[in-house]
Order: sequence, then C-alpha cells, then structure tokens
Amino acid sequence: MTYLRAVGRAFALAAFSLLSWVDVLVELITFVLLCGGLVFFLGPAVEWARGRSAVARTLAARWCDVEVGSPYRPAPPEPVRERDGWYRDGNQLYKRAFWIRWQRRLTWALEDPAANREFSWQLVNPLVTLLLPVAVLLGGPRVLHGYGRWTRWWLGPRPPAEPRKSRPHRHLEALGHQFGILALSLVQLIFSAFQLVVFVGAMPLAAPVVLRGRSSITDTLRREAEKWTGVRIPRPYLPPPALPVPRADGLYQVGRQLYEEPFWPVQHARTRWILRDRATWRDIAGGGLSFLVSLVCSLPALALFGWAITGLSLLWVWRPFVSATVEWSPLPAVSTHLGALAQTPLVLLAVAVALAPAPWLARQQARFARVWLGPTESSRLAQRVERLKQTRSDVTVTQAAELRRIERDLHDGVQSRLVAMGMKLGAVEALVDTDPEAAKRLTAELRAATSEALTELRALIRGIHPPVLSERGLVDAVRALALDSPLKSQVTGSLPGRVEEPVEACAYFAVSELLGNAAKHGAKRVTIDVGFADELLTVAVTDDGPGGANVALGSGLRGIERRLGGFDGRLTLTSPIGGPTKATLEIPCQIHPGLRPESGASPPGPPEVVDPEPSSPRTNISSETA
Repeated sequence: MTYLRAVGRAFALAAFSLLSWVDVLVELITFVLLCGGLVFFLGPAVEWARGRSAVARTLAARWCDVEVGSPYRPAPPEPVRERDGWYRDGNQLYKRAFWIRWQRRLTWALEDPAANREFSWQLVNPLVTLLLPVAVLLGGPRVLHGYGRWTRWWLGPRPPAEPRKSRPHRHLEALGHQFGILALSLVQLIFSAFQLVVFVGAMPLAAPVVLRGRSSITDTLRREAEKWTGVRIPRPYLPPPALPVPRADGLYQVGRQLYEEPFWPVQHARTRWILRDRATWRDIAGGGLSFLVSLVCSLPALALFGWAITGLSLLWVWRPFVSATVEWSPLPAVSTHLGALAQTPLVLLAVAVALAPAPWLARQQARFARVWLGPTESSRLAQRVERLKQTRSDVTVTQAAELRRIERDLHDGVQSRLVAMGMKLGAVEALVDTDPEAAKRLTAELRAATSEALTELRALIRGIHPPVLSERGLVDAVRALALDSPLKSQVTGSLPGRVEEPVEACAYFAVSELLGNAAKHGAKRVTIDVGFADELLTVAVTDDGPGGANVALGSGLRGIERRLGGFDGRLTLTSPIGGPTKATLEIPCQIHPGLRPESGASPPGPPEVVDPEPSSPRTNISSETA
C-alpha cells in the first residue's frame, strides 16, 4: 500500500464514519417511538444500521488488510404453522406469522451482545476517524492497519468468555446507566401524565392504556435497572380479576345491571382492578419523583462530562484543523499545542470527577425507583396468597401423577416378576419329588429373577429419593449426575451445610431434567453452579446448545416450574436464539450446618468430566409427570 493511497483511504473512512451518527439518530428516534407505543420501527432501524457496519467490515478488509468476521448470532427460525392452521407463540395463537416473526427478529436484534458494541462503535468511531487522516499523514499505512484492528475489536466476533472489565470501563458504563435510567424515567413521567389525562377524559380506555404502559415502559425501567445496577424491582401489581361467572339464567351481573355478553362485565372488572390497585397510582407518582431524583443525580455528571468532552474536542480536534484560537469558559483561550497540553489535565480531572461516583449514584437512582415502583407489604401478601393458590393446585396434581407413576412401575415391573416367581415356586413344589434336576434349574432361574426384581426395585427407589442425596448431599449428588451425563460437565460451588431433604430432591431432579434437555437438543458442554445466600438455594445450569428454549413450549420445563412452585421457588430461563441457554433455579430454604454436612473431600474447582459413558440406568422422574 502506497503512502498517498493510505492517506486517501483515511480521508474516505473519516467521511464514511460520519454516517454512523445518522444511524444513531435514527435508532434513538425509533426507541422513543417504541416507548410511545409505535413498536414496528426499532427492529428495522437496528438491522438497517447493521448494513452500514457490514460495509465498514468490508472496507477494513480491503483497505486496511484486516479481515473482520460477522459477530451476530444466527437469525431466528421462521414460525411453523401447526396442524390446525394457527401459529403458536407461547400461550398465544396467531392467524398469521407476521407478529411472531417481528417479535423474534426484534429480540434477536436487541439481545445480541454485538448490538451493544455496534451502537457504542457508531458513537465513538466518528470521533476517532476525525483524527485518522492526521495520524496516517504522520505514521503512514501502519496506522491504517491499526485502524482496521480497531474496527475488528468493535465489530468482529468475540470469544464467549470476555476478559474482566477494567475499573474505568465499569465507571464509564455506570455513567451511561445513569443517563439510561434518567431517559427511562423521563418516558415514564410523560406516560404518567398521559394516563392522568385518560383517567379524566376517557375512563373506558384506562385499563388498556395502563396495562400497555406497565408492560412496555414501567417493566422496561424495572428490568433495565436490575440489569444495570443489580437492584431488583419486583412487579407490585395485584392479581388480575377472574373471568365473570354467569348466573343460572345465563346473564352476567354487575351490581344491579345484567348483561347478555361477558364483554362489559370484564371491562368493569378490569377498570375496578386498575383503579383500586395502589400500584397504579404509585407508578404515576413514581414517574415524576424518579425523574427528579435521577435528574439531580445525573445533571452534575452530565455537565462535567459534556464540558470535558467538548474541551478535548476543541483543544485537540477543532484547534489543529482550523488553526484558530479556542475561547471557552472557564479556561483561558489557547492557540498553541503547549497551551492545550497544559489545560488537558484539568479536562481529564473533570472526566474523573464525573465518573468516580457513577456506580454509587446509579444504584441510588435504582433504589429510589424501587421505593415507588416496587411492591408494598399489602401487594406482596396478595401476590403470595395468589401464588399459594396456584402452587397448591400444582402440588396436588404433581403428587397424584407421582403416585400413578409409582403404581404403574410397581404393577408393570416388580409385581409382574413376583407373580412369575410365585408360579415358578409352585412348579418347583410339584417337581421336587418327581424331577429334582428340573426343580434345581427352576430354582436357579428363581434366584436370577430375584436379583433382577431387586435391581428394578432399587432403581424405583432411586427414582423416588436417590440414596446419594441422603449419603453425600446435593453437591455430590449433582456431581454424580454430571458423571452419568454424556455432556462435558463442570460442577462448581458448595453449600455451608445441608438443606431439607425435599428441597434437595427437588433441586436434584430439576438438574437431572435440565441435563437431559441439554443433551437432547445438541449441547456439548454444560456448567452447573450451586450456591446459597440470603436463605436462597441457587442452582445455575448453563449449556452451549442452540438456544430458543421456552417454558411455554416444553413439558419438561413446565414440570420443573410446577416442582419448584411447591417450595415457593422459581425458574429463570435465558435462552436467546443461537445460545447459550442458562436456567437458574431459586428455592427458599434453611441451611442446617450440623446436619450431616456434605463431604469436603472434593478439591475446589473440580476437573472437567470428558465424555463419560452412562454408568447407571435412568432413575429420574419423567418430565411429563414432573
């Protein structure tokens, strides 16, 4: 590559990079439209911006001699029509595949880690490439090659395990999280004002407007605040009303009014539910108060950071190009490189002051939002009562299914063998005097049948409560499951003592089901982490399968949810298209440090288990009856 060609390519890349700010502007506008209910524009805008990134990767390969691969996850599969002609997405049926396809592609575009890096690159890259022509003039083609490696770092594929972020990186992210919470609070404030207008002027529209705002705006603020700061904000809303029940004459009664159709009774019930729920009014009040607190927390950092970035741009970007004196308060005017160099430490100090308290301030913003957008004691009690009603029904159904399974296994297995053994014993009694040799042969067969019946009975007992749980505890029992699995498995974590046996059995069979699902869907490697904190047993199972798991579509996952529901636990599933899949089991329980503690012989950080052969018959409970 010649020197002049490198300089020309640097100017072309600098001009092309300015188009990235157009992509950023379009994405921000479509995000605001998404918060306002216009949901069809953000996904196409993100995919359109990916086209610009594809051109940048191509130019990096052609002009900078650096190959940059595509970093995106595989595109989601097309919806499949079921036999009855409908398309199913969870518990919802659609006549056409458009809505399911759009939802999948939006999730695919936004949840891909490459999307966040790409958006950051669109913001930062134009600032870098403005200096690229000057750097190429001084350093030649080598600088252009370095820019290609810079592009590959941002827009190329990353290994699954990224290195730990540095402290400045974490603080810069926290500053962005501050501004993100501020922006979401502003949207919440605008929508709260809109809800008040609806309550005053269009009461019949109150229920759908409030429900739409909860799902698209308030829940987004809760979810992103937890993702960014670790402060969890549960949903505080009371359970929705049940469907109306007709009277004996087939009419529906609301007060003194009778209706022939259930539409208006449903609307009345939903409106009363919305208006009587204190969380509705707390959301409206929280929209204004959370914005004010976020503004107070973010405004000084925003002013300092903006002042510093503007100063750096004027000192080292604007001044060298236009050769003019820079006058900006409160720093004195400068016209030389030495003067700009003298003022740069003050600008960097402003950046440090803006970044230093960012993580703490972001957490305070999220904690204040939790005060108003989280549940109160009354809503927690109502939610717990409703959950106990559901789990009581699930436990009853699960227990009946378990009893039927045990009865079926006993009837079809051990009982049949015992009946056959009784018939052979009768034959032995008849032959013992007339044909002793035949009696001896039947006795040997009886001995073999007894051994088989005992083996089958032990397998049945292990399916009810595996002995390894009683002998070694949960962590060692999970290690035994990993050894029997055909996957490359790694088990980490420990427990300070023993938990209750029913909780151990629940977690054991849930992990067994998850390992079976991972092997069935083509995973090669799985990691299991067991931990206990704040009276909560946590088991995280992560595999490298193709992803796309859905609790609503899998009977095994539904069985795990029902099993956990009996202990007031929950299953959290993260499974984007293309993987990885992470299932987290959380079960409230108590630890008994003195009750047969788990064996401590295993060294920390167990070695990997490489393709073991299954060494025992299947003993876990079927997913259909879990």
